[in-house]
Amino acid sequence: MGPGDHKCDAGQARIATVKTRDKNDEVFVQEKLDGANVGVARIGDTIYPLGRAGWLAVSSPYLQHRHFHNWAMENYERFMSVLHEGERLVGEWLMQAHSTRYKLQHEPFVVFDLMIEDKRKPYDEFIARLNGRFVVPALLHRGEALSIDEAMMRLDIYGFHGAIDPVEGAVWRVERENPTGKKGEKKRVVDFLVKFVYPDKIDGIYLPEVSGKKPVWNWYPEQTSPARQIK
Repeated sequence: MGPGDHKCDAGQARIATVKTRDKNDEVFVQEKLDGANVGVARIGDTIYPLGRAGWLAVSSPYLQHRHFHNWAMENYERFMSVLHEGERLVGEWLMQAHSTRYKLQHEPFVVFDLMIEDKRKPYDEFIARLNGRFVVPALLHRGEALSIDEAMMRLDIYGFHGAIDPVEGAVWRVERENPTGKKGEKKRVVDFLVKFVYPDKIDGIYLPEVSGKKPVWNWYPEQTSPARQIK
């Protein structure tokens, strides 16, 4: 585990990777991508590109976040067509290499959640709302529990998003059909997420503050060059 990671609850690990509780559980396993965690929130007729901590991306000291602000604003109509009031799309911004370099075959933003406050929309609702407008992480499995070994075998070395370094792992998403209190009625919720990251992964090896070298770009806007920084 990296310095920012924690061990998940043993019961959650068992549900995700060994055996689900009952027929009301469904497990989704997706490739874990290695970028900057960002989001875009909608308030009224305005979108707000955000960093992981919730601050405006445009105010970030990091160039990659300010580029994300520009990219999101250039794609304003796409975000507005997906988001309802108070919702946000959350994903990985793959512009700059952190611990994995990518030769991207798609745009640099990969969306993994549609959220309102701290609640995630169920996977099928999320995918239906996107309606193909954004890239999502490769789905390795859905159904019963899936072991780490099987998930890593399906992921293979380089995954499905153009990684040129070995990918770091996968994310297990456990959804559940919960009774609403009305006879025969259930509501699907995202119960929890857990992840597996290879233990030999070193966080941020391509980031200048770790490597002491220049940034490594997986993608850069055509109209600017890496030497021309956003003010």
